[in-house]
Amino acid sequence: MLKKIIIGCMALIFGLTMLGTALALEKGNQRKGKYSYRKVYKSCMARGASETDRPILNPDAKTRAQWTRIFEKANYADFGCEEEWAALSQEEVSDIYGYLWEYAADSPTPAKCK
Repeated sequence: MLKKIIIGCMALIFGLTMLGTALALEKGNQRKGKYSYRKVYKSCMARGASETDRPILNPDAKTRAQWTRIFEKANYADFGCEEEWAALSQEEVSDIYGYLWEYAADSPTPAKCK
């Protein structure tokens, strides 16, 4: 009987852990993400911090696992334009993550920013 209770508790903990992991990084709207990603660099160029309004990294610059690691750690230093990235809402960051993840190098349809 005690063995069944322990197994049940372990299964519950495992299930809650998996649910928490799944909800931790939510992929947002890819279409909005593409727009937001470009908007960051346009405002960065308007401020004079960038010479071009095109994003530094294309979606196909990294694999899906690499994009996930970047967004889990919230390490946006590789993107440049720190002020603009700091001003983004969590929803916009989720949308950008969804866009970059969906069109990553190892996705069925890798894409470059145009």
